[in-house]
Amino acid sequence: MSKPDIAPPPLRNDCFALPAGVNWTPVDDALALLRQRLTVVTAVETVSLHEAADRILAEDVTAKRSNPPQPNTAVDGYGFAGPAPDGPQVMPLQEGRAAAGFPFDGTVTEGNALRVLTGAALPSGVDTVILEEDVTVQGGHIAFHGPLKQGANTRRAGEDVAGGNLVLPGGRRLTPADLALLSATGIAEVSVRKTLRVAVLSTGDELVEPGEAARPGQIFDANRPMLLSLIHRMGFQPVDMGRVADDRDALRDRLNAAAEQADVILTSGGASAGDEDHVSALLRQAGAMQEWRIALKPGRPLALGMWDGTPVFGLPGNPVAAMVCTLIFARPALGLMAGEGWQDPQGFDLPSAFEKRKKPGRREYLRARVRDGRVEVFASEGSGRISGLSWAEGLVEIEDGARHIKPGDLVRFLPYGSFGL
Repeated sequence: MSKPDIAPPPLRNDCFALPAGVNWTPVDDALALLRQRLTVVTAVETVSLHEAADRILAEDVTAKRSNPPQPNTAVDGYGFAGPAPDGPQVMPLQEGRAAAGFPFDGTVTEGNALRVLTGAALPSGVDTVILEEDVTVQGGHIAFHGPLKQGANTRRAGEDVAGGNLVLPGGRRLTPADLALLSATGIAEVSVRKTLRVAVLSTGDELVEPGEAARPGQIFDANRPMLLSLIHRMGFQPVDMGRVADDRDALRDRLNAAAEQADVILTSGGASAGDEDHVSALLRQAGAMQEWRIALKPGRPLALGMWDGTPVFGLPGNPVAAMVCTLIFARPALGLMAGEGWQDPQGFDLPSAFEKRKKPGRREYLRARVRDGRVEVFASEGSGRISGLSWAEGLVEIEDGARHIKPGDLVRFLPYGSFGL
């Protein structure tokens, strides 16, 4: 029987289409394609500083006033017009004092000193402060030993941030320290990106909820609680879409609901090409499905597509592979779509406490942790060993080529914290 002269329908959204002839996609190429083809999808809103923690700035922020707003004293002590020469010094003590929030109303006469407290605006006639611990006070005078440089123990106006200068760049996820800086420079509200909504959906007849009775052949759904927690810890808004049996109509309805409620969809299971892999089948029917066979271990297949205009990441059903693919591929992609830009995880080169021979062709990620400055890896590389994810504190990344790692050799360690966990 001759092969019919037919062709598949064109991809209606080729966002994830690979170049012609690509079979196995190197990890770096896959990351580069995601970075090139995804865009920011979150809208902008204005919120008060008290609501801005962990939000992503939508634009640059400039200081409304300088910090410090005026020259002030860095210590408790006595202020005068410096410098003070070498040797014993005695100065008349002028009546009054300057304290934080209560500036001195007047001018300190040249040759005189005034009591000043930490954070007080420097009075007119004062540019230098001597610590109170270095001073003797008696009979309306102070005595201390010089020399003392002009400007000692004082802070210049704007030495931290000058008014009108950039405080924080757009795309930054706001930390508690950032909120302190914004407040100090007079910022009461900021323009931020709305929080990226990430739907999480588990698929498979074999899955049951933890606590339910599991029949022979069934397993508890480990992926959904893991992925929902990952999304929350990364600073995005998780949307729990539950789990769906291997029923194409039910899955279609759940994907429709997810596309209405979220900006991105993460599925686990059903993303290969088997009879019961309905996620990939539905995405193919929609004309927006690409299966990237990525040269990595664990993970390999990563289904990418669009459902009603919403990006879908079809993760492997194995929890170890699902977590690795989420950290390596979904995490930077989600950050880009959320408006914080593409974030490469920070890695550290540390000596290994293990030996491993690796063949060329695939990049490998081993569950790992650091003890006494050396990187340990989990005893088994089996992708079904979920206990290794809990045991680990990060991943060892082994490059694509061949490698024989011996104890003491440097390896690249990516702590979970580098992914926002």
